[in-house]
Amino acid sequence: MQDRDLTQRIMSRDATTSTEPGETAEDLLALVARGDEPAFGRLYDLAAGMVFGLVRRVLRNEAQSEEVFQEVMLEVWRTASRFDPSRGKATTWIMTMAHRRAVDRVRSAQAATNRDERVAAMTVDTPFDEVVEQVTDRIEQRKVRRCLSSLTDLQRESVLLAYYQGYSYPEVSTLLSVPLGTVKTRMRDGLIRLRDCLGVTA
Repeated sequence: MQDRDLTQRIMSRDATTSTEPGETAEDLLALVARGDEPAFGRLYDLAAGMVFGLVRRVLRNEAQSEEVFQEVMLEVWRTASRFDPSRGKATTWIMTMAHRRAVDRVRSAQAATNRDERVAAMTVDTPFDEVVEQVTDRIEQRKVRRCLSSLTDLQRESVLLAYYQGYSYPEVSTLLSVPLGTVKTRMRDGLIRLRDCLGVTA
């Protein structure tokens, strides 16, 4: 059976599956890694609301959100064996995957738009000052991306959700299934590391 056939079947079934008492996302991922389809159904039910909600907030487009949501769940099915519980919670791992997929879709759409704009502007002379500003912006963007990559997964996701997607601390705590105090601490540490990496003086 094809992976997409599996997710289509999971999506179209009656939502009668529920997690077993005491069964965690980590337990379900371990079963999914062994090819357990019923466990994937239970994990799907457990994670669907959080994943789709995050993707929808990033993309702001229903059709694209549904596509990316399905891509995320396919990736969970295919890569469950790569989850390492020693590095964090299963829900954090899945939400990180969802955020990355959604951001990739946004970047892809933006890249297509930028290409169209460059073609349209080919016959227009660009003032020197505007060229300098564009180059500077690109350099700054690369520097920020490099510094973000130096953070831990939890620090990076917390900062991205709060400062780039506009989530409040409690919302970030819920999305990542991490205690609010931990989110605040990791975000503070992450911002300090970003400040140092970017060479920003207090």
